[in-house]
Amino acid sequence: MQEKIDIQISDQELIIDSCYSFVQHEGAGGNALFVGSVRSQTSGKKVIKLEFEAFESMARKELRKIAEAIMDKWQALGISIHHRTGTLAIGEIAVIIAVSAPHRDAAFEACQYAIDTLKVTVPIWKREYFDDGAIWVAAHP
Repeated sequence: MQEKIDIQISDQELIIDSCYSFVQHEGAGGNALFVGSVRSQTSGKKVIKLEFEAFESMARKELRKIAEAIMDKWQALGISIHHRTGTLAIGEIAVIIAVSAPHRDAAFEACQYAIDTLKVTVPIWKREYFDDGAIWVAAHP
């Protein structure tokens, strides 16, 4: 079987249909999709915008590691991980993860693993802007 891994880091708008279409497979009993978007508040403070920066070459390698682990552990049939960089307004999509697998539980678990691991291991940093300033959030690793 040909590996179906799609990793993208882009300063352009992310497209849900692109990720979902990529993972489609006739053997899939489940397709899971996670879409992370910019929310209007955090910890009770109004968010104005977010800014994402990435160490792109390393981020791509780490995202590929996540995808390969998913292919192995959950026998995923396809995985697409797209992450946005640059300045994002409220409501814009920051990350999309799509996974297809033979069974729904595997697809859900793989999608959860992808976003949780991404937040810990991938060198993409988020800066939140508020009326009274800005802070870097979850600067991992």
